[in-house]
Amino acid sequence: MKNEIKKIAKSVVELQIIALEKLKNSIDDSFEKTVNTIAKCKSKVIICGVGKSGIIASKMSATLSSVGTPSFSISASDCSHGDLGRITKNDILILISNSGNTSELKNIIEYSKKNKILLIGIMSNKNSTLYKSSNIKLLIPEVVESGHGIVPTSSTTMQLSMGDALAIALMKKKKFGKLDFKKFHPSGALSAKLKTAGDIMLTKNKIPFVNENQIMKNALRILNLKKLGFVAIINDNGLSSGIFTDGDLKRLLQKKKKIENLKIRSFMSKNPFSVEKDTLASDILAQMNKKKITSAFVFKKGNKRKIIGVLHIHHLLENSR
Repeated sequence: MKNEIKKIAKSVVELQIIALEKLKNSIDDSFEKTVNTIAKCKSKVIICGVGKSGIIASKMSATLSSVGTPSFSISASDCSHGDLGRITKNDILILISNSGNTSELKNIIEYSKKNKILLIGIMSNKNSTLYKSSNIKLLIPEVVESGHGIVPTSSTTMQLSMGDALAIALMKKKKFGKLDFKKFHPSGALSAKLKTAGDIMLTKNKIPFVNENQIMKNALRILNLKKLGFVAIINDNGLSSGIFTDGDLKRLLQKKKKIENLKIRSFMSKNPFSVEKDTLASDILAQMNKKKITSAFVFKKGNKRKIIGVLHIHHLLENSR
């Protein structure tokens, strides 16, 4: 029995793999037309299905919304009891039905026709009401279902994949980037991965600024006070000149015994590692590890020498957990 159960599992998965291969090969100009049409939509994308397709509709809608295409799903049965009022003329309506003849969708199709609402149909039957009524037809292949060939499995996997493909294509079309994604995911593990330099940097009086003409005695006082292991060296115009670290101090003391009255500009490291404030913290950490450094300056786009914040590797490690 144990081997039989494994055999069943592999059979289900194999049928879905075959279905997805067929779906991949069936992608045509209608998909591109769908993406271009939705990208131009100034209102919402409303998605509806019946039964298992209704669940897929909810997932598809949630994914679209999370990547910059406002969307919500509606219940086909509730549409016959008032929810049709949620659909406006400026919306785009997506109906999902494997057979394309699901009775619960008929009222919605008629409503879309009467109100000239653009209808996109996802179905596998060319002879269906949904196919004939859709302005854009996303025809998915007819495939073999699992469970005596009657349980919606392979077909719903294709529907789910089609929804994901639409969401990612629209994401690329709209140039919806990581920072845009971060705005819609302020909490949880995703948010942690998408933190930027601007989210975690130290600013204003926490930055250990030292003028390049200061003597070492004064510079070391700030180095010890701020306890970051470095000071940011700036010129009289407030622009970055270099960096002086604990490591630089140790190397200097090996060469000179009296350093108190020496000017720090003679011993600073020029061209310090700097990042734009929207740089992902994970990318900064990777660069720091590669360069074997522990600090970074943060600047606004367009002015690399104007420091608006600083980072220590400890801040990055703490915020990557």
